[in-house]
Amino acid sequence: MSALLTNREPPVPVSAADPLATAHLVPLFLFAIAGALTPGPNNMISAGSGAAFGFRRTLPQIWGVTVGFMVMVIAVGFGLGAVFLSIPYAHQSLKVIGSLYLLFLAWKIANAGGTGGGTAVEQPMTLLQAALFQWVNPKAWTIALSMVPAFTTVGGDGLMAEILVIAVVSGIVTLPSLSIWAGFGALLARLLSTPRQQRIVNYVMAALVAASVVMLFL
Repeated sequence: MSALLTNREPPVPVSAADPLATAHLVPLFLFAIAGALTPGPNNMISAGSGAAFGFRRTLPQIWGVTVGFMVMVIAVGFGLGAVFLSIPYAHQSLKVIGSLYLLFLAWKIANAGGTGGGTAVEQPMTLLQAALFQWVNPKAWTIALSMVPAFTTVGGDGLMAEILVIAVVSGIVTLPSLSIWAGFGALLARLLSTPRQQRIVNYVMAALVAASVVMLFL
């Protein structure tokens, strides 16, 4: 009996840095939720697009952000983050490019025809445009560059699995978060349904998208 006890291998401890562990998934989800729900360019675009074009036509933008950010997390996890941080003025350049694009989107939303139709700008953000926008979105870079180092093990054998878990959790959280913002915008446009009221809603949402430019420089 004593020999059996002596030869028995000790249980393998679960690393606290392993995102596959339940204890580690909770803070990962909380971090992802905080990043996805708090106001930022993606949220403001979803709300503005929902108000201007309707929830259904905003779905490509929502999916584009979700897929685009997941790809970004994977890329950062496999070394792109270090390359990005090593380039002088890279972050400031992204802020300028992202800001200009946000102002363009604000103009599109302000001049949209609304969910009831119209003759102004009628094209919401496409899936590809939303996915590519993540690469010039400073908030997306900040979250990815913070999340990956915090929830991966340096030199660990399970790095690939950890990165994939982070990417999947990001997608699980991002999709419903942006849907809530888009639904809010669409609901507001339905409640204020006259052409004059819809124009006001579009202007307000466009102003919020433009205001998110300020957030990039805080």
